[in-house]
Amino acid sequence: MLKSTVNRLLGRETTEQEKSKQGRAEGAKRTTRETIIEYTKAIGSAVLIALVLRQFLFQAFRIPTGSMLETLQIGDFLFVNKFLYGAKTPDRIRIGSTTLIDGLPVLKLPALREPRQGDIIVFEFPQDRNTDYIKRCVAVAGDTVAVRDGVLHVNGLVYESNLGDFGGDHSCIPTWTDPESCPQPRAKHDQAAYVRNPRMRSWPWDGMIDPYVVPEGHIFMMGDNRYNSMDSRYWGPLDTDLIRGKAMFIYWSWNGKKHLPRLNRIGDLIK
Repeated sequence: MLKSTVNRLLGRETTEQEKSKQGRAEGAKRTTRETIIEYTKAIGSAVLIALVLRQFLFQAFRIPTGSMLETLQIGDFLFVNKFLYGAKTPDRIRIGSTTLIDGLPVLKLPALREPRQGDIIVFEFPQDRNTDYIKRCVAVAGDTVAVRDGVLHVNGLVYESNLGDFGGDHSCIPTWTDPESCPQPRAKHDQAAYVRNPRMRSWPWDGMIDPYVVPEGHIFMMGDNRYNSMDSRYWGPLDTDLIRGKAMFIYWSWNGKKHLPRLNRIGDLIK
């Protein structure tokens, strides 16, 4: 009987130890599961916040070409203000350059102001909406636009310098040999490109309505590097629905030729 009692006690102790081990294992599993869930929630929240900020407030862009020289350099990284002109929800879902779903209903927030002459704007390229372009708005709806001997005229006035100064004097025309003769930001006058491309010398082109008037709901975009820019002179005025936002400041700049950062450009406001 004593032996039986001892066996029962030992069996009970063994069972309790097994239960204790099992309980600790289940607790460890719960702790691991809860940790995974917490991390997943934190990461999901961070991604959601980033997407909302990117869609409605700010977005980063990189300058890939020289169409905005000397104002913007190839390799400049900049932030774009998306709420100034009225941010909106996506009208399509895409992965890279592939559109998966198009024609989604769009909700647009109220704009703080409309685009105006002098603004540097990022927008969807009208001929390929999966590609982003950046140019300067040189004219808005109702303005007349003309290029005479390579010089831009808006509403009959020269628009070649002080491009970021809304309402300022833009009448200074940079010379071929001394671009510093006009204050920055200014149009870049490239004599070689001017000679090489006759279409840069005058606009509207032959057969077009002259004077050209920017239609309602559109703005006219041109690069500061006037003679090396694929802009509204080629693909027409920009529909304001394609605007992504206004360029704000440079947060990083990389010189690809020298493989060095341009530290002096970091933090520069874009005008």
